[in-house]
Amino acid sequence: MKPQSDYQQQCPDTESPDDALKDKLARTPKSPGVYLMKNASGKIIYVGKASSLKNRIRSYFSGSPARTDAKTGVLVKHVTDFETIVTASETEALILESNLIKRYRPRYNVILKDDKRYPSLRMDLSQPYPNLTVVRKTKKDGALYFGPYASAGAVRQTLKMIHRVFKLRKCKSSNVKPRSRPCLNYQIGICLAPCCYMVDPEEYRKIVHEVRMFLQGRTPDLIGRIRAQMHQAAEIQDYEAAAQFRDKMHALEKTLEKQVAVTTDFVDRDVIAVERLDEKAMVMLLKVRNGYLQGMRDFLITDAISEATEILGAFIRQYYEDTEKVPDEILMQFNPPDKELYVKWLAQLRGRRVLLHTPVRGEKKRLVEMAAQNARQRLKSIVEEESSAASLLSGLQKRLGMENYPRRIECLDNSGLFGTDLVAGLVVFENGVPKKSHYRHYTIAGVSGQDDYGCMREVLFRRFSGPEDEKHLPYPDLLMVDGGKGQLNIALAVLKELDISDRFAVIGIAKKDEARGEARDKIYLPGRANPANFQQHPGQLHLLEQIRDEAHRRAVSFHRKRRNARGLHSALDDIAGIGPKRKTILLKHFGSIEAIATAGEDELAALPGMTRKAARALHLNLMAP
Repeated sequence: MKPQSDYQQQCPDTESPDDALKDKLARTPKSPGVYLMKNASGKIIYVGKASSLKNRIRSYFSGSPARTDAKTGVLVKHVTDFETIVTASETEALILESNLIKRYRPRYNVILKDDKRYPSLRMDLSQPYPNLTVVRKTKKDGALYFGPYASAGAVRQTLKMIHRVFKLRKCKSSNVKPRSRPCLNYQIGICLAPCCYMVDPEEYRKIVHEVRMFLQGRTPDLIGRIRAQMHQAAEIQDYEAAAQFRDKMHALEKTLEKQVAVTTDFVDRDVIAVERLDEKAMVMLLKVRNGYLQGMRDFLITDAISEATEILGAFIRQYYEDTEKVPDEILMQFNPPDKELYVKWLAQLRGRRVLLHTPVRGEKKRLVEMAAQNARQRLKSIVEEESSAASLLSGLQKRLGMENYPRRIECLDNSGLFGTDLVAGLVVFENGVPKKSHYRHYTIAGVSGQDDYGCMREVLFRRFSGPEDEKHLPYPDLLMVDGGKGQLNIALAVLKELDISDRFAVIGIAKKDEARGEARDKIYLPGRANPANFQQHPGQLHLLEQIRDEAHRRAVSFHRKRRNARGLHSALDDIAGIGPKRKTILLKHFGSIEAIATAGEDELAALPGMTRKAARALHLNLMAP
């Protein structure tokens, strides 16, 4: 007999959780839909879909070891309740499941984390003269997106190639802004300058079409098209145009030489492989366009207790619902659950059939193996890096005598110039790497003059006086302040005043004094007169120096930004009725504040956009005493 819990012994007439789940399961329909598993606190911990809700949910509680994978075994231990949502079809359930996973981000669902948004190129075809801009976030706004690219460097290289070969406008504004004269790009013949001259929209559209072909991986087709244009120009003896086509063709051929041909059928396809190591999984995506490998992209999944097939299915659902273009074919390492459902869903997204295929031989099998090999190598590298960082942080914990493992380290630094524009920067490192989404900067308002201690005190109060909850940064395991014993003592006093001095460790870091023969920066600990000895552990000291340098860079950068903004402030900014447009008109007409001050009220009022009232206010504020 199953032993009763303390709760059941105290309340014998109360229905047990198992009985409550069985009763609810008995009332669950066999329709397709979505189910939401909840824990004891009512939080949704898993969202799933099913063609038959009753059969799928019953499988979780069947108790058969042969039917229970690792994830299900862990999940069922925490489930105390569930909800169901009936849908008209399994395809609708797939879409609803995806939306609910995005909304609730359940603990036991596979969720793609894209912390570093990859850059893409955006082209808005609704504009008469479209251009390319670099964006980090794609939207369903009707524009074309190309990418994402593996790095900002790859985007810059691609743009450089396009700007050199195609006469697409180079200005960054979405709309063409009229100019009095064209820029240098027109002078050197790489822009048609629609900002200054009448450019035939149809001719410009031809350029846009060529750029699209290049970015979509159809470079061989584009080269053939340009070669035909070159021959046509030569036949009518337009040798200048033929030479331009020749140069463009040669530039594209050099680009094509750098690309890797991986198939001979010139089909657009994606290749997906999943590799697991310990509790991590790596999904590798190879993008093959027109037979050429355009690039690869990796997705790391932590706490991967799901089976590899489930990870693959979750990746297909989450990746392709947000991408602009679904390829003709998707090659996979193995088949995901509900493969036919994904085929139907992808066909709806694309508007025509998409082939999901697990090859067993030939060049397609070789592509899948290439993706799997890259996934293994990337995952192995990440695990080794994390192991190295964990060893470094464990040694740092021992060296500093900390109770807690220093998973999260924060560092504060102040910046100012002769007591003006005082600011501070806060940086956060987690597991030895920067967590830039938690970086903060502070404008110091309650301190006058060069008072480093006062600045540190104000910033520490602002950082730690709020509650530690979802809306605020969590407390660090280690707080480091830039400075010696004085800054460290200020930090300790503030934390004691806030009654959180026992929540985390605090240290101070001071630069080495080369004049006194010091070879290393100094780390000061509370209650110790001499700095800690890192002579035998330079790696640990280097990590702390790296964090300090990042905090210093952050503070100095923010200080410089504020100082530059103050330098751009002029006397016109303090006059009522003089906004940015009128300020621009005045400076463009008169050239300087002094010239504006000597102008008469009538002369000021005669300028376009000015009124008699604004001219009078300007004249009264600027006229010499």
